[in-house]
Amino acid sequence: MTAAVFVAATGVILIADLEHPTRFLLIFTRHHGKSWLVRGAFILAAYSGVLGVHLAMSLAGSDRASAWLAALGGPLAAMTAIYTGFLFAQAKARDLWQSPLLPPHLVVQAVVVGSAALLLVPGIAAPAVVSWVLAIAAAVHVAMVAGEVLLTHGTAHARLASQAMTSGAYRGAFWLGLALAVVGVAAPWLPIASPIAALVGVLAFEHAHVQAGQSVPLA
Repeated sequence: MTAAVFVAATGVILIADLEHPTRFLLIFTRHHGKSWLVRGAFILAAYSGVLGVHLAMSLAGSDRASAWLAALGGPLAAMTAIYTGFLFAQAKARDLWQSPLLPPHLVVQAVVVGSAALLLVPGIAAPAVVSWVLAIAAAVHVAMVAGEVLLTHGTAHARLASQAMTSGAYRGAFWLGLALAVVGVAAPWLPIASPIAALVGVLAFEHAHVQAGQSVPLA
C-alpha cells in the first residue's frame, strides 16, 4: 500500500511536469521508443499494474498469487528505481549525471528507502532482518557517494558540478544527507531514528545531486 501511494504520487508529478499534461497519453500512442522518458513511462505503467493486482490479491487473501506477482514485480520495481539513471544519462551536457555508478546507486537507494519505510510500518514481520538490510544498504550508499565524489572526474563540467555539490551552493544538503545516511547505518540499534534519518538523508542527497548537476552553465 505504501508503494502504491508513492507510485501514484510519482505518476501525478510526472504528468503535471509535462508541458501539456493533458496530452500524456501520447507517450503511449505516439512515442519515441529510444527515449528513456517514454521507456520509463512504460516501466512505471507495468509496475503499477502488477502492484495493483498484487495488492488486490493480498487483500483477497490469495497468498500464492501474491507470491508469484511479487516475483514478477521485483524486476519491475528495480527498473522503476533505475530508469531515472538512464534518463539522466541522455542529458549529455550534464556531465555529473554520466557516472556509470548512477543506475546501481539508485537501486541501493531504493533498498535504503524501502527498508526504512517498512520499519516505520507497525507490525512488520522480522524487523531485525529489515534493520540489518537498511544498515547494509545505507553503508553501501555512503560508499557509493564517496566513490562518486572522490573518483577523478573526466571533464571540467563534472568537476565544477561536483564542487557545487560538496563545497558550493548545495553543500548543506549534501553533507546533511551524508551525515543522516551514516545514522541510517545504525538501524539495528536505533529502530526509529535510523529509518527517519535514512529517508531524509536520501532526499537531501538527491536534492544536492540533481541541482548541482544542472547548475553549471552549458557554455
